[in-house]
Amino acid sequence: MTAMENGKEQILSVSDLTVLIKRLFEQNPYLSDCWVRGEISNFTRHSSGHMYFTLKDSGSRIKSVMFASKNRNLNFLPKEGMKVLIRGYVSVYERDGQYQLYVEEMQPDGIGSLYLAFQQLKERLEKEGLFLQEHKKQIPRFPKVIGVVTSPTGAAVRDIITTIRRRYPVAHVLLHPVLVQGTEAPQSIAAAIQQLNTQPELAIDVLILGRGGGSLEELWAFNEEVVARAIFASQIPVISAVGHETDFTIADFVADVRAATPTAAAELAVPHLMELFRHLDSEQQRMATALAGRMREMKRRFETLEQSPVFTRPTDRIHQLRQRIDHTENELELVLTKLAGTRNKQVNDLMQRLARRSPVERVMRTEQQFGFLLQKLSAAMTNRMTAAGTRLDRMIDKLDAYSPLQVMKRGYSLTYRVDKDKQLIRSIREVQLGDKLNVRLQDGWLDCQVWGMEEEHNRDE
Repeated sequence: MTAMENGKEQILSVSDLTVLIKRLFEQNPYLSDCWVRGEISNFTRHSSGHMYFTLKDSGSRIKSVMFASKNRNLNFLPKEGMKVLIRGYVSVYERDGQYQLYVEEMQPDGIGSLYLAFQQLKERLEKEGLFLQEHKKQIPRFPKVIGVVTSPTGAAVRDIITTIRRRYPVAHVLLHPVLVQGTEAPQSIAAAIQQLNTQPELAIDVLILGRGGGSLEELWAFNEEVVARAIFASQIPVISAVGHETDFTIADFVADVRAATPTAAAELAVPHLMELFRHLDSEQQRMATALAGRMREMKRRFETLEQSPVFTRPTDRIHQLRQRIDHTENELELVLTKLAGTRNKQVNDLMQRLARRSPVERVMRTEQQFGFLLQKLSAAMTNRMTAAGTRLDRMIDKLDAYSPLQVMKRGYSLTYRVDKDKQLIRSIREVQLGDKLNVRLQDGWLDCQVWGMEEEHNRDE
């Protein structure tokens, strides 16, 4: 700050004085957020979107400005001579050294008192948390019973019922008539919401609360606290549809879902039946496509298995099992031979130890121990041979069960061509009339000749 001391006085520049006055305005809590009523004059809207005008009454006037970021939310156009109610703050425009009113909100003065009441209740309920998203209930996707709380004679109820019947005729509409305008309307609306919540036998899935458009005074019943509390306490999800798209009420903020119009509320409450049918058709087509693909995959797997060696060359498996038995016998023989050698070595060691010891008692004890070991060895070898024989018998039984000869015992046969390769016949298409064939039965062969043929057709062909 530039200053010049002259005794105890301090001399300020014009800029310093203006800044000081501006700070005084800003530090005053009343001037930082106040409501002012007046008449608009000298109204100008700049190309930037800012609004400049003078607010006056019979005794005084004050320059005012409403920036574009604030006035773009206005639902009316200010005009010369219009009486308005303004909320804003007072500050100083430093360049001209003039104080002026910076406008935050503006409403026509005719509804000023109601708008103030609306703002105060909205701020209080918002602080209490009645508007929080975490309290919003989900609207059921397929409601069976829809409760409608509105006037029975207005256009809103006709729009709601018509829309529901057109979109989702399977739903049942339960109308609870109420007053939607006047001093008794708030209690009528709140009582209806409470009553429908205390009648579980009605099984109401969703409530539509609404009325047609109107002025702020006409919609005021839906701005009352008793209605807001009733909506918040409702266990049934509530769709608010009050007025037109530009109208907002306290009920809209508390409700679980806000609809722009009664017709939109009905569209939010129920799905469109034709859309559901189209969705079902689409899902059915997807299921059919998936099933067809699954069938193709199963058919491919079946054909792959059909061509596997197990079916084309069944004897290969028998040969492999027989070879495994031979290997097992060889391994068993080696094990027994090794075990016998080990036991013989142990016997020889014992005999040498006995030979080195002369006392007769020890010789007798050794002979007894030797005899016991021989018995144990013999028993072990017998058990081992018995177990191996048992396993061998089981494997032979399994091989016998897999043998085609066992299948032939049940009446089946194999047919071969009469040639040096003895080719196996799998289809009637591989033979012709007059062909000579060999038929293998379980106990012998038959020499046959084809005198007649009859082909069976598969149903899938």
